[in-house]
Amino acid sequence: MKTSDFYYDLPQELIAQDPLEDRAGSRLLVLDKKTGKTEHHMFRDIAGYLEPGDCLVINDTKVIPARLIGVKEDTGAKIEVLLLKRKENNVWETLVKPGKKARPGTRISFGDGLLMGEVMDVVDEGNRLIHFKYEGIFEEILDQLGQMPLPPYITHQLKDKDRYNTVYATHEGSAAAPTAGLHFTPELLQKIQDKGVDIARVTLHVGLGTFRPVKVKEVKEHHMHSEFYIIDEEAAEKINRAKETGKRVICVGTTSCRTIEAAADENGYLKACSGWTEIFIYPGYRFKVLDGLITNFHLPESTLIMLVSALADREHVLAAYEEAVKEKYRFFSFGDAMLIV
Repeated sequence: MKTSDFYYDLPQELIAQDPLEDRAGSRLLVLDKKTGKTEHHMFRDIAGYLEPGDCLVINDTKVIPARLIGVKEDTGAKIEVLLLKRKENNVWETLVKPGKKARPGTRISFGDGLLMGEVMDVVDEGNRLIHFKYEGIFEEILDQLGQMPLPPYITHQLKDKDRYNTVYATHEGSAAAPTAGLHFTPELLQKIQDKGVDIARVTLHVGLGTFRPVKVKEVKEHHMHSEFYIIDEEAAEKINRAKETGKRVICVGTTSCRTIEAAADENGYLKACSGWTEIFIYPGYRFKVLDGLITNFHLPESTLIMLVSALADREHVLAAYEEAVKEKYRFFSFGDAMLIV
């Protein structure tokens, strides 16, 4: 299986640069995973596709304003730091641009010294371990100084930080949003619950690896990045109940899907757990829990379009994408949505 098998042509102007005013005002392309048949709707119609007893799985991670712009203490040169993984004792694994300016021992000042960082070490893929010093609460300082780490294909400045988080975002720790969830409003979630659909909350902290291009020619040679997830007892119970009663488990986003598939045993049974996952789902994968998926439109040749193709057959997915391009759907993080059932 070649990476190029997942390529499609996307006109640049279809990449959504800004979120819509109304979260649920996005369009929704519904794809039948067995037949490949498509229908066009609005996202606010999503409740019509869910049935009482179904379980909707959402990822309640929260994106932190992890992009910091600072200056080197000795030269005043501008330096950009992206927080990737929190280690212990105020040390973070980070991505630094330009990297060559950040050798061990380099001191970086943010917000006129409100936050100070010192490069401790260079680790995998050139990432830097930085030790931070500050007074007060780190999250509050980050909120004051940091910017949202938007994907590289979004060039517009985000006016409202909250629009790169879901309305149910709770647990801080992501460097990227689980973007399929951006379409939901509190009212829409209430409507879904009132219909008798169980909503299960899981947490997977999305890493920047989600935007890392697949550089190998053969899909199977790609190495997935590692991400931390948590499933509590309540969520496990709701998901298991749907499976046991013959109802469907529908995930909001590829991150929720990867969480439950990584955590389930061979029979698709879940229990409360947490850990790191590098699960890579591509065609040929047998889903243990997932029945349906709400997701956005993904980059050509990305691990995300491969996951979607594992669920709905590559030909069906690429034909649906071609139709979405023809119908001028909006693509990627701030774009329109797709329901695969």
